[in-house]
Amino acid sequence: MKKILIVGNWKSNKTEIETNEWFQRFTIYDLRFTNKEIIICPPFTLLSNLKSSILNHKSFIKLGAQDISPFDEGAYTGEVNGKQIKEFADYVIIGHSERRRYFGESEDIIVKKIEMAQKYELTPIVCVSDIKQAENYTRYTLIIAYEPLFAIGSGNPDTPENANEMAKKIKEIIDAPVIYGGSVTSQNVKSFTQMPSIDGVLPGKASLDANEFASIIEKA
Repeated sequence: MKKILIVGNWKSNKTEIETNEWFQRFTIYDLRFTNKEIIICPPFTLLSNLKSSILNHKSFIKLGAQDISPFDEGAYTGEVNGKQIKEFADYVIIGHSERRRYFGESEDIIVKKIEMAQKYELTPIVCVSDIKQAENYTRYTLIIAYEPLFAIGSGNPDTPENANEMAKKIKEIIDAPVIYGGSVTSQNVKSFTQMPSIDGVLPGKASLDANEFASIIEKA
């Protein structure tokens, strides 16, 4: 039985009160699977809150950040560096298509962020939309998230067959787990995770609803 990664990307959503309500609803479910690893990536402002909730409830959830500074400690106003993130998380999403599109992140910046994550023993979850992007990361230890641009937040996911073919091609050049992201729901998650080359999913909007996220975990 393969290991399945389920990474919830909350993006720029939720306050502390909303997070506490989400966690209370989520902990109702008995979701302990030996072959599934569950990671939540909230905004930076909620990492401390979620870490405390996870410790207090002895939850199986692991934490990731949504981004990382390409710089170390120092005079970089507004940045959050790897040393700071490591206090709370073990994973970090890098190169999400929204970062590339809205914040102009180049491949050079993304590589610097991967190297900074690895310096602080954070596992990078690097997002790609094609093979050409994936070829830039072949020398790193990481997780690849394949997210076709047309599927992100659109409600129109890629086909499981096409996503599997892309994951297979990525694995031919990178020795890494490959997960799928793009309009993942509890209704379609199994169609992706049952594919031989897909190692998990990266739900965005669906992870904001505790009941829906729990259903995704159950059905994956």
